Order: sequence, then C-alpha cells, then structure tokens
Amino acid sequence: MADSQLLADLITGIEQGNIVPYLGPGVLQGVVNPDSGDAIPADSDSLILAMNDGKPMAPRLMYEFPRAAMNLENKKGRKFIEKFLTKTYAETKWTESGFHKWLVSLKPRYIVDINRDIQLQTLYKDVPHTLIVGLARISGTDFRFKIFHYDGSAYKEIEQEVVDTALPVLFKPTGSPLPEPNYVASDADYVDYITELMGGFGIPKFIKEYRKDKQYLFMGLRMNRDTERMVLSDIIYASGSPAGWVMLPDANEKEKRFCAKKNLKIIDVDWTALLTVDKTALTSVA
Repeated sequence: MADSQLLADLITGIEQGNIVPYLGPGVLQGVVNPDSGDAIPADSDSLILAMNDGKPMAPRLMYEFPRAAMNLENKKGRKFIEKFLTKTYAETKWTESGFHKWLVSLKPRYIVDINRDIQLQTLYKDVPHTLIVGLARISGTDFRFKIFHYDGSAYKEIEQEVVDTALPVLFKPTGSPLPEPNYVASDADYVDYITELMGGFGIPKFIKEYRKDKQYLFMGLRMNRDTERMVLSDIIYASGSPAGWVMLPDANEKEKRFCAKKNLKIIDVDWTALLTVDKTALTSVA
C-alpha cells in the first residue's frame, strides 16, 4: 500500500510544477459513450478491436496496437487509421473523466498525455495554453511536432520561438484530432517518430529547457511495452533523481527491471488512490 503522505506530496509536487503528470490509457477507465454505455477504446486491445469492427486480429497482430495498425494501413491506406482515430476521439460522444477533471483542478504547469483523446483539451476550453502534438512521416522538416497556441477560444499554429512559456503546456506525443488530425499510430509512424525523438527533433527547445531536473508521475501506464518505454525514455531525459514514480499495482519482473534502470520508483496502487487523498489534513500534521 502507498503511504498517504507520499501521495499528498506528489499532488503538491504537481501543483508546484516540480512533478509532471504522465498519462497512459488506464486513466480513461470509466469514460463511456453516454448513449451506448460502451467504454472508450484506450488500451492496445480495445483499440485493435474497435479498429477491426469488434473482431480480434491474428495473435501476432493483437500483441500491440501499432503492429495491428500497420497491418490495416498496408491494406487500407494510412487515411483509414487517421479516420478511425478521429471518429473515435473527436466525433463520438464520451462522458467527462473524473480523473482529468481532478488533474486540471491542480493547475499543472506541464502534462504529458500519450492518449489520443480530447478530455484535457475539452477541460482547457476556457484556459489559454500551449498544445504540442506529435506527428510522423512528414517531409520538409526534421521536427516531429506541431505547436499550437490556444487563446481561450481557438487554436493557432505557432513556431517554437514565440511560445508564451508562462502558459500551461499539454504535450500529446502520439497525437490528437484537434485542432487538426495528427497521429503517431502504426509501426512505421513510431519508427520515424522515435528516431527523430532520439535525435532531438521530437521535443521543442523550450520543453528541453523546462524539463531539466523535473520528476514524473506515471499514471495508467504499464511498463512492459517496448514502444511506450522508448517514447518515455526520451521524453523524461534530463530528469531529476529519482526520475519519478510509477503508480503500478502488481508490477511484474520486466516492469520492475525497467523502472529500476530508469530510476523510477514503483508505488503499488493505481491512480485512483490519488483521488481520495485528504492532502490538507495530512500536511497540517506534518
């Protein structure tokens, strides 16, 4: 079990901007279509089933969403994947996530969200912010991101040199349908994106400066997928010590080895434990 004071301290760290929330698919638990009651496709298996009309694919393709997406991209074209993700996350109604609402209430300075949904963007609809969206396999530039300024009513693409660094930042490495569809989804996308990420072209300069000595709190993310692990390894580069904490109940040996290698401390509960912390009561005793 996690120590309640530790959880309270992590929340305080997010509020102060020293700890960066890093969101995986598990934080979308409980989000459903209000008409059908169907859960939002978030993790690898549910995304594959949704993409393939509810039918499982071959076992080798069910291993990971990027692999399955690559197979269907080869058969139906890259636009098929883009249209599927846009329909799923921008054109389908979903209930509001209690977790995301709670997180936004903390007014974090910087959030990394590897999901492709628009929960955070919807909750930030009245808040000026900077949006960084990952993208892949484009020509004419080495950079694998676009930056948008949101003025409280609309997004406008901007260059990294003119970013208002006083605004909160939403970083969506694997993409978002808003303000325009850009995604990192298939194996080919990830190969391109991770290559440029490792080369320093996947993260804007102002984030490279801001992230120095920051720590991360991973929520809703298992640590056993190589693709996700390669992405996070570069995003958390130049972190503090420890690099962060992983809310990971029942971690397996592979996950424990990876976290130890990356100087990440495992907390044996999931993200829901944060929602019940009475931070004021605890810190008043400390």
